[in-house]
Amino acid sequence: MISKDSDIEDIVSDYPQLIRPLKEHGIACIVCGEPVWGTLDDIAKSKNIENLDQIIESMNTIIKKDKQP
Repeated sequence: MISKDSDIEDIVSDYPQLIRPLKEHGIACIVCGEPVWGTLDDIAKSKNIENLDQIIESMNTIIKKDKQP
């Protein structure tokens, strides 16, 4: 599951289906085809994103739905 301390590179590697939703929330997780370095919290702070908890919740919902048969 995703948390504030999750590394962007790990998210991209483990859950590629989250790249588009993250981008839609203003969190660029890939630049020039390479993952952005740092934690989700680091990136959110640098972008002044205040609703990170909601974003994390929606990302974890996507992951749960994808695991269902």
